[in-house]
Amino acid sequence: MEQTNKKAWLYLLPAMAFLGIFLVYPLIDVFIYSLEEGYNSASQTYFGVGLYNYAYVLHDPYFLQALKNTFILVLITVPLSTGIALLISVGLSSIQKLRDLYQTVYFLPYVTNTLAVGLVFMILFKKTPYTDGLANLILSWFGAGPIDFIDGPYWAKMFVLCFYTVWVVMPFKILILTSALASVDQTYYNAARVDGTGKLRIFTRITLPMISPTLFYLIITGFIGAFKAYSDAVALFGTNLNAAQMNTIVGYVYDMLYGDSGGYPSYASAAAILLFAIVLTITCINLLVSRKHVHY
Repeated sequence: MEQTNKKAWLYLLPAMAFLGIFLVYPLIDVFIYSLEEGYNSASQTYFGVGLYNYAYVLHDPYFLQALKNTFILVLITVPLSTGIALLISVGLSSIQKLRDLYQTVYFLPYVTNTLAVGLVFMILFKKTPYTDGLANLILSWFGAGPIDFIDGPYWAKMFVLCFYTVWVVMPFKILILTSALASVDQTYYNAARVDGTGKLRIFTRITLPMISPTLFYLIITGFIGAFKAYSDAVALFGTNLNAAQMNTIVGYVYDMLYGDSGGYPSYASAAAILLFAIVLTITCINLLVSRKHVHY
């Protein structure tokens, strides 16, 4: 038994070394940076250790705006994209002919460059002196006035960002959920039909419990991905996200490191640790909820 344990640890050693070098060490290093007050990146010196960096970040209006934007993005896009993906996957599962073709069409946005898709969305929604954009053309059919979704009011810009995010992440979820639905044992469906069970009850009592591990995986990864959103906002509103009031937490970290207000690794580290704490808390809550609602 002892020899077997040594072999097991030996097999795990490469993975543990990789995680230690590229995950654990950077996390510890960032945490140390976040406690160093007045850190000078040029001389690599600081004048104290404490929680001042966290206090500064939590009182910075740019960070609070980024925090607000990120939470709105998470709360809207994760449930919406997962729900729509589930409905589309159920529809695809009921189609026998051309199913593979439809799956490929739905998956195309996922393999398309993010910035290219963002440029297309910007053209569709942006109001210019020459055109109001396709979105405003559709609104005019219902008698609504033109809205500048890119440079206009905050709610309009947030709508475009959420719309774009759902569009980008949904294809992957459709692919995963379609595979999960195909793996459900048809015996359960046949037994339910023999008993005269309705389609809605079959879906809630058989389909959802059987694919609940997959749904849980998509929700967890969806939350993590949405909290790390940055390139989506850049694709739509450019690199000066603070001026557009559309920055995210990851964007704030980047700005503190390399942006116009860059050169403050301690503030960036503090914001990164706060993001880590938020994501860890949300993940733990999801794990606790999954004990009752996920069936393995």
